[in-house]
Amino acid sequence: MTIPCRILGTGSALPSRCVTTDELLPIAFPGRNHDDLRAKVGIRTRYWLGEGDTATSLCVNAVRQALDMAGLHPRELSRILFVTQTGGDYGIPANANHIAAALDIDDTYDAFDLNNTCTGFLTGLDIAARSVATGMGPVAVIAVETFSRNLTPQDPRAMMVFADGAAACILGPSDHADEGVLAIHLRNNAMLRGRIIHEHPQPGLYYKFAPTGKELADAAIACIGGASREVMRVAGRGPDEVDWFLPHQPNGPLFAGIAAAAGFGEDKLFPVVDEVGSLGAASSPYSLDKAIRAGAVKSGQTLLL
Repeated sequence: MTIPCRILGTGSALPSRCVTTDELLPIAFPGRNHDDLRAKVGIRTRYWLGEGDTATSLCVNAVRQALDMAGLHPRELSRILFVTQTGGDYGIPANANHIAAALDIDDTYDAFDLNNTCTGFLTGLDIAARSVATGMGPVAVIAVETFSRNLTPQDPRAMMVFADGAAACILGPSDHADEGVLAIHLRNNAMLRGRIIHEHPQPGLYYKFAPTGKELADAAIACIGGASREVMRVAGRGPDEVDWFLPHQPNGPLFAGIAAAAGFGEDKLFPVVDEVGSLGAASSPYSLDKAIRAGAVKSGQTLLL
């Protein structure tokens, strides 16, 4: 059953420091064949936090863009969801409160943080859509990652793909019966449970990828491909009835593999990973914002995130 809601606005932001793959390869993989690694990574540039950049500043930049597109004042928001797997800037209070403070709003909204790793934005979108459908709105979902704070050559694969950035999406009510979220399929899969971890953030800890590249690729293709096929089945739509496929983009080759597993060709993809790297929970909404601003995604189209 369609959850009635509408995307009112989107926004995105990157930090100031651009880091190229050519800069990182000698540090991450000294003595290796760099031509072969460039092809495997499928990322040319990524952005890491520079001087003055914070998770909060990226989020505020992204949500202001979304508010401008929606034609809304910050005081009109009824809920702010801050989504991250990298911790944001604060443990207490919730980072969402600091975004509200930067927007100069008080006592007009509900705000909290959410972490569901790279799936976090979709979880936030689910909560936002159900919030709007039951009378709350508009709701802002803001996803941000600051991976660069905990990357190290000791785990070179993570260092090569992860990047920093933020993206925001504002949902509001819809007046059209056929407009909204057609179907949602979210599951917790135990395939690689406990093998990709980042312990509670503190100095000296970093991301640990125990699975091989093939294990990661197999799991991503199986889970995202399977979930995509299932959500299309529930929605009663085939790949030919979906205008754009905007999934998580882990790296260049894996993005292509995920799309193929879900049944989509290049004509329905909007690649961003080659320019910005893997943005974790912000990956899918970042591509959504860029596709909207490029004029590719238009009102009335069917999207699969």
